[in-house]
Order: sequence, then C-alpha cells, then structure tokens
Amino acid sequence: MDLELTASQKAFREEARAFIRERLPADIRERVRNGSAFHKQDTVTWQRILHERGWAAPHWPNEYGGAGLGTIERLILLDELQRAGAPTPLAFNVAMLGPVLLRFGTEEQKRFFLPKLANLDLWFCQGFSEPGAGSDLASLRTRATRDGDHYIVEGQKIWTTGAHNADWIFALVRTESAARKQDGISFLLIDMRSAGVSVRPIVSIDGEHHLNEVFFDAVRVPVSNMIGEEGRGWDCAKYLLGSERATIASVGLCWERLERARELAAATRQGDRRLIDDPKLATELAMLGAEVRALELTNWRFLTDPEMGRKMPAFASVLKLKGSELMQELTALLARLSGPAGLERRDGESHAQAGAVSRYFFIRAATIYGGSSEVQKDILAKQLLG
Repeated sequence: MDLELTASQKAFREEARAFIRERLPADIRERVRNGSAFHKQDTVTWQRILHERGWAAPHWPNEYGGAGLGTIERLILLDELQRAGAPTPLAFNVAMLGPVLLRFGTEEQKRFFLPKLANLDLWFCQGFSEPGAGSDLASLRTRATRDGDHYIVEGQKIWTTGAHNADWIFALVRTESAARKQDGISFLLIDMRSAGVSVRPIVSIDGEHHLNEVFFDAVRVPVSNMIGEEGRGWDCAKYLLGSERATIASVGLCWERLERARELAAATRQGDRRLIDDPKLATELAMLGAEVRALELTNWRFLTDPEMGRKMPAFASVLKLKGSELMQELTALLARLSGPAGLERRDGESHAQAGAVSRYFFIRAATIYGGSSEVQKDILAKQLLG
C-alpha cells in the first residue's frame, strides 16, 4: 500500500510545512534537533503557537480547542512536526487525557479542562505505575476513600515522567476491593499543589532528571475530579493506553533521526574518506531506511483502515514494539557516529554530537514505557493464539 494522498491532503502537507517553517523559533528547533537539555518553556511556547491554529490538539472537536482534523491530516501534521525537529504537543495533555475526557468526561469537565490542556495552561503528568505495579498495572495499591464530597488519597506512584514540571496528575486509584483486580479502580485528577502531595526526583542512567516518585499523604480530592464512573477507571486506562499506542510509533521522529545520522556520516571523515562512503555503513543506513518505511506503511494502514482496527485492535502493540526497537537502533547508530564527542554532556546550547551517548542510555527505556515489549507480546499472543 502506498501513501497516496489526495490533492487536498497534499495541500495540507504543504500548509503544515509552511506554517512550521515560518512560525517555529529557530532556537527551539536547534535545541530539539541537537538533543539539548530539556526546556519546559520551549514546549509551552510552541504548543501555544500551534493552538492559535487549532493544531495543538488537531483531532479534537473545534468547540474544545481542536481543529476537527481527520486521521490522515493528523498523521500528516504529526509527521511534519517530528521531521522538522519541533517539540510535539505535550502527550499527557493531548494524546492521553484529552481523549479520555472526550469519551468519559462530563460536559462540565470538558469545558473546564480541555481548553487548558490544549493551550498548556495546565501541565499534566501520568500517575499509573507503582512499586510492584508497573507492567502489572492492575495490582496498584494507591487508595482513595470517600469522605463526603472528597476522596482521601493515600499511596505512591513511581517512574512519573515530568511530575516536577506538572500542575496536575491523572492517576489510577483503588476505590474498592474486588475479586477481579481490574475492578474497583477509579480514574482521578489531582492538583499537584494539594496538601499532602510530594515529589522526589529519580535521576536515570543518562544523568538527567526526567522521572520521579510521587507520594500522596491524606490528599483531599473533590469527587467532581473523578472521570467516568467510580470503580470503572480501568475502562479509562485501557482507552488511554490504546490512544497512546496508536501514535507511539513516532514514524516522523524515526525519519528525522535517520536523516540526522546521514548528515553526520556525510560530515565526518575517517582519514581521506567520509563515513557515509563506507559500504558497510551505507548498507546499514539503507536497511534502516527500509525498516522505517515499512513501519510508516504499517502505521498508516492501521490508523486509516477501520476494518483493520476492528479485526485486530491489539495491532497497536505491533507498532509499539517495532517503533521503540527502531528508535533504539537509530539512537545507537547516532552514538557510534558521534564518537568521543558523543560522551560530552548536553549542557547549555550543545553541539550536535554532545549527549549522543546519554540519549542512547535514555532511549533504552523506550521498550518499557507505554507498556513493556513483554506486555505487548503477551497482548498479541492472547489475541492471536487465544
């Protein structure tokens, strides 16, 4: 299947490219492409620029701050953003919580939260994993006990990306004990400024602070902050994870990393020969290009063919598996091509090679976050083999 676009879809791609070229600040683009240290304000600035056009949450209805774009247009826009080295809209807001609110939220919740999510007036993080309940998410023990118009939340979350930057957290909590561990779980929105919420940093193997532990000590949360029905939060979680995995292949980012590798190989000499002229490396680059192209076609088929999604809903796990593995291969290649310069830290306005090794270390987690590869294989085996 080829990615044959209609005339209007081709025009939309050109429109997206022109918009990004004209509106994306050059300093932000360079920081993203060079993998410089994370700047929260870069994401805020760019997402608000996109929101002016309705493109921060392009698949949402217009009335809630989106553009009502179809699947193909959304794929085109995401692809262009990733290829251009632009910060992508905050996934916790746009790709995760937003769809859950649209599906399960009350009208009051939608009106209050969705515009703030799109404009990044509120920065959310995800409170799912716990000690002893990471891949086995339904084994969570954080508890919310009803007390009049509030819940009292006690427990802990771990590996919480961006909690130190977040204003709010969407969390899975246990509101009742049940024979089936997936039952009795609720989906709760918690203000991180609430009394009893504390955050402790986790520095990962790349030497950076992305992750955190979050503790809840008798935190009072209004009952109105529950999404969906009490005890039915597992439905929200499944829907969220399905939405997340549908875009987690990051095809555009794979293309951008591959192009970066080609540029670096062409600019780096070994003796009197460019690295890119080495037949072995040229073959590796060509094979990776074929792999990314295959991922692109597969992603396109899954997200644009309703019949495929209905017949095999677990196919999103294939995209998660292959996309994360390819990103690891590309990041490893960039670390090799960077040589000793890749060992330098990415402090300040780093050069292109600085931090290549730390990024390699960080991306080892790609086959864990969003659902580990082992879990994805279990999901596929269950559907295919029964």
